[in-house]
Amino acid sequence: ELILGSGVIVHNSGFIVTNYHVIRDAEEILVLLYDGRDALARVIGIDSETDLAVLKIELDNLTAIAPAKTDKLRVGDPALAIGNPYGFGQSVSAGIISATGRYGLNLTTYENFIQTDAAINIGSSGGALINHNGELVGINTAIYSQTGSSQGIGLAIPVDIVSKVMMDIIRYGQVVRGWLGLEVTQLNANIAARLGIRLTNGVFITSTYREGPAESAGLIPGDVIISIDGKRIDTGQEGLLEVANIAPGKVISVEIVRNNQTYVLPVTVG
Repeated sequence: ELILGSGVIVHNSGFIVTNYHVIRDAEEILVLLYDGRDALARVIGIDSETDLAVLKIELDNLTAIAPAKTDKLRVGDPALAIGNPYGFGQSVSAGIISATGRYGLNLTTYENFIQTDAAINIGSSGGALINHNGELVGINTAIYSQTGSSQGIGLAIPVDIVSKVMMDIIRYGQVVRGWLGLEVTQLNANIAARLGIRLTNGVFITSTYREGPAESAGLIPGDVIISIDGKRIDTGQEGLLEVANIAPGKVISVEIVRNNQTYVLPVTVG
């Protein structure tokens, strides 16, 4: 069976990023380039947690895409989606950045999707979402649709996550992520009232793993985490992404509220 998808050259030496679901169970991967050349690709590594895969082709004179700065990304910015919809060949569709920070879609473990209304269809998965400067903003991954075709809600993995995954796979053969060993739920009015605190942001620790990094550092169920290494945390997903990007073994500061008192605890990331 022939499966069509898209990919992005991320390094002149031949590294390509695509979606894991595009190449999953593939017996052979043939890459067709924009200049008419083709090459067989080998899989360098995959990360099912983000639905990304890194491939490599052995060809000269390749042009890699430049990454965009995601902290500059704003809702309403122009966006172009490049892909191979329905096997038509390289196509470009135009739209805008509709939203950022989409999560809770249960598509991957680590979700921080960019939403765009640039048309993304079957065959476009793994392709580039770019800005008006031609810089890589994200990897087009999924569409939200009741018909199976584009309805103006496309989802892309942001380039900072892509870069982290790519570099780890190239360097270590897998993605290395930090871990605190705790379960949390978002702080809400009911929990805050029960705790007798006046907080609107933070995550409530419901449990900790025995002898895990959090428990070893003195964090306990009932604590409310309000920041990690100085970055305000409003949702469990934010905390998950923040910790995942920290190298294991690093000592970070976790700011908590316990019994209406604020404490900063050093935690060694697992």
